[in-house]
Amino acid sequence: MSIQTKTLSVRVKDKHAAVLRQMAFEVNQVFNLANEITRAAYSNAGDFGAQVPKWLSVFDVQKLTAGIQKERGYTIGSATVQEVIAEHGKARKQFKRSSLRWRVSGGARRSLGWVPFKSRAAQWQNGCVKFAGHFFKVWDSYGLSGYKFRAGSFSEDSRGRWYFNVCVAVETAPTAGTTAVGVDLGLKDYATPSEGEKLEAGRFYRDLEPALGKAQRAGKKARVRAIHAKIKHRRKDALHKYSTALVNRHAAIFVGDVSSSQLAKTRMAKSVLDAGWAMLKTQLKYKAIARSVVFEVVNERYSTQACSCCGAISANSPKGRAGLRIRAWTCCECGITHDRDVNAAKNILAAGHCRLAAEIPAV
Repeated sequence: MSIQTKTLSVRVKDKHAAVLRQMAFEVNQVFNLANEITRAAYSNAGDFGAQVPKWLSVFDVQKLTAGIQKERGYTIGSATVQEVIAEHGKARKQFKRSSLRWRVSGGARRSLGWVPFKSRAAQWQNGCVKFAGHFFKVWDSYGLSGYKFRAGSFSEDSRGRWYFNVCVAVETAPTAGTTAVGVDLGLKDYATPSEGEKLEAGRFYRDLEPALGKAQRAGKKARVRAIHAKIKHRRKDALHKYSTALVNRHAAIFVGDVSSSQLAKTRMAKSVLDAGWAMLKTQLKYKAIARSVVFEVVNERYSTQACSCCGAISANSPKGRAGLRIRAWTCCECGITHDRDVNAAKNILAAGHCRLAAEIPAV
């Protein structure tokens, strides 16, 4: 057994929405103040002429904003103020920008509510989550009383529902699987393994597209948000079930490096985004780490054209956009008939084995 960090997310009951919205407003004010401070420090115009741009650290901004929660009567507390500034600094460093986009608290383009907290700032007491002097009732589907809370956040979705997200330490056992599998990502079937069941195309967006269009034309914004949420939940549920099954059955998983962001710029954009390839890769990655499974994204170039049996690239193998409709083909060299996606998955598996062998140092 090993100790891994996992994020649990449970829904907060709607009666606490007003309190959380007020906290989110205060978080936005702190975030925008930090943004203003860092932008002013990095600009070239000072009170006495031009000055050298100065990049403020998180500690510098926290010093400049010390005591702001008492001065303005905020309810979120000093620990949350520091955490907001820390998240602001982390984002500035990631995007290499002195200031970020402002958080908007009202209007049609308002930012969704977000209230981060540090470790031990939230506690489980009397069947509720205690934070900043308030008790929040949640739909406890995990048995939160059995976990020790670390850092986390309260977050709001597009429908105005609030969720409590917290990191916890859990014990995980290594996978019982001993085999390796290659996975080819596609559109006819969202995922095809070299052995085992395929993840069939769920058409999560396509199936609800007529209802979504009707709601959009009628101007029913609440209905539109509900349909989008249903699409997201259906996709996430299917990908979670499939990724969990793969991690439980295999000791090594190799996935092709198909780029959804590049294909999303083509005429296949809707189908590519509906498949959720990036989400599946992310789920496989963190679940593999938790279960001690090898996970690699490998180069899938020519995986569709090359024969997985003899390695030859046949003249009648699928090639380019013209070959997208070829779902089965026979190798001219060895005479083996291949399913297009299964053959690609086997080639991805072989590429993964070669990559592992290359990384093993000679004894």
